Amino acid sequence: MINNRPRIKVPLESIDIILELLSIACLLLMWIYLLVEYPNLPDTIASHFNAKGEADGYSNKVYLWFIPLLSTAMYIGLFVLNKYPHAHNYMINITEENAFKNYRFSTRIVRIVNTLTVIMFAYIIYYIVQNAQARDLQFSSWFLPIVISLSVLLPIGILLYNRKINKS
Repeated sequence: MINNRPRIKVPLESIDIILELLSIACLLLMWIYLLVEYPNLPDTIASHFNAKGEADGYSNKVYLWFIPLLSTAMYIGLFVLNKYPHAHNYMINITEENAFKNYRFSTRIVRIVNTLTVIMFAYIIYYIVQNAQARDLQFSSWFLPIVISLSVLLPIGILLYNRKINKS
């Protein structure tokens, strides 16, 4: 039960600080880049791309603002969630003995996912703006395989590492 879980503060390590700073830097760069480039964009831009990276959907450029807004909201939501590791979902019973290592692992995973999500959204903004300015980029040659690989491999890695830290 969540109410019975120990409530402890997990101190940040160097990697946690680096991940947070990287997320914030990417968010700021995304906003600044869009603010600077927005006036130069055509009114209608490509807003969806097929697996080959070819535009197959178009919309008004105002919809570009949705991506940094969503990214910022997600960052803030996951940042706040990380303040309450006792409320995270765990596959084992959390006790005083295993709380610290599980909370540290859980907050680290949320932080990594948060950073990767912000980086992904920043790249999408960059790609859409570059495409709208008629610059040719190879979007799908590496982006889609990396996103799919991370979506499959990261949960497997989390599961295996979680089993390892909870063997006792």
